[in-house]
Amino acid sequence: MKANMGSLDRAVRAILGLALMALAATGTAGWWGWLGILPLLTAFAGFCPAYPLLGINTCAKRK
Repeated sequence: MKANMGSLDRAVRAILGLALMALAATGTAGWWGWLGILPLLTAFAGFCPAYPLLGINTCAKRK
């Protein structure tokens, strides 16, 4: 599993995932808010399974 996400992409996913889970924990969002675990996990792994299918790679090229 090769990393395919850049640092900005990972940060946005982590913030979005935490926000969704916080909304679910406070009762503001329904059960679907707990799906915020998915962007949080992909942010920590640095790999998005949909990116290879779509031909996307936001990871910076290393020299």
